[in-house]
Amino acid sequence: MADLQHDLSRTAAADGFDDLAEPYPDEGVITAESYEPVSDPDDAPLTRAHAILAAHPVADGCNALPWALRRLSYYDLELGESTVDTDVPRLRGGHVGALFWSLQLPEGLDGDRAVGATLEQLDRAKTVARTCDEGLRLTATAGQVADARNCGRVAVLLGPAGAPALGDSLGILRQLHLLGLRALTLTGVSWASEAGLTRFGEEVVREMNRLGVIADLSGASAQTLRRALSLSRAPVLCGRSAARAIRPHPVNLSDDLLAELGAAKGLCLVPLSAEQTGPTVRDVADHLDHIRAVAGAECVGLSGTYDSGSAHPQELQDTSCYPRLIAELLRRGWEESDVALLTWGNVQRLLRSADFTARAAQQRREPSTATISELDG
Repeated sequence: MADLQHDLSRTAAADGFDDLAEPYPDEGVITAESYEPVSDPDDAPLTRAHAILAAHPVADGCNALPWALRRLSYYDLELGESTVDTDVPRLRGGHVGALFWSLQLPEGLDGDRAVGATLEQLDRAKTVARTCDEGLRLTATAGQVADARNCGRVAVLLGPAGAPALGDSLGILRQLHLLGLRALTLTGVSWASEAGLTRFGEEVVREMNRLGVIADLSGASAQTLRRALSLSRAPVLCGRSAARAIRPHPVNLSDDLLAELGAAKGLCLVPLSAEQTGPTVRDVADHLDHIRAVAGAECVGLSGTYDSGSAHPQELQDTSCYPRLIAELLRRGWEESDVALLTWGNVQRLLRSADFTARAAQQRREPSTATISELDG
């Protein structure tokens, strides 16, 4: 139980971690200093957008394609599927290089039913990827994402799943990770509530760090978000949050939380959702402008929310439409280096940081055997 008292705060980076070699070299990771502009003689914004995206594709933080396909008896994603927002031709047309597949659950599920439904979602996602192996590739690490892109495939990362998928068990968390789960949303459970993280919730975050599962804090309370920021050694993610100062949606973030997220090197992925960002592509660009100004260029990314049931802004109806958004940002004077961070570089940094943190933590910490009854009972 001594492990439970070991606080893996991010500030303790010298606790024996300094002698560990970074497993992922800096090559291939985009920073504002290392970015080389795409050479393109045509200054038309849409043409420039396609050129930039060809070099630095979109890493989409939330896509629910497996959930949308559950109602179809037959589909062909390679050829094209008009009944959904996502298929291989449109992914390629939109220059999408990676997707997080959200493992959505029906409302109100908890306990064993939530665990079972999540396993079914994982099975469905793997089946979809297997039947579309010419266009998609399941991945679990930053290196595998880069390999998939180099092979002309769209990398698929499984998650986020909802916290009820754990069934309040760290053992189930480990098994979900073995099945490929890469991100977990910390909402909808007793140990991550409006009051913040309980002792068991803190232990979940530590175990996620040890495994390399990314904490998604969209929809979490301010108390939960702040405690996770201070506790997690790996950067956290807000996978579908925009700026509350522009549009007061409950999942959007206030400026003070955005600033704290940026200071902690976390990532806010702005959803292409009319409800959260507004009805036009210009509204989405307003949120991206605002978050970049408040939290920094290394804190902002994109979350399509395609096939999740959300209505999308005009001109952004499906996954082929990302160049239109990038063109709007270029018209507003965004530097190409910031666009490259927005679309690809920031998510790659997040994945690499999570992988490195896991490798380091596994040298210090055994799998936790804590239970919710021990810590919160």
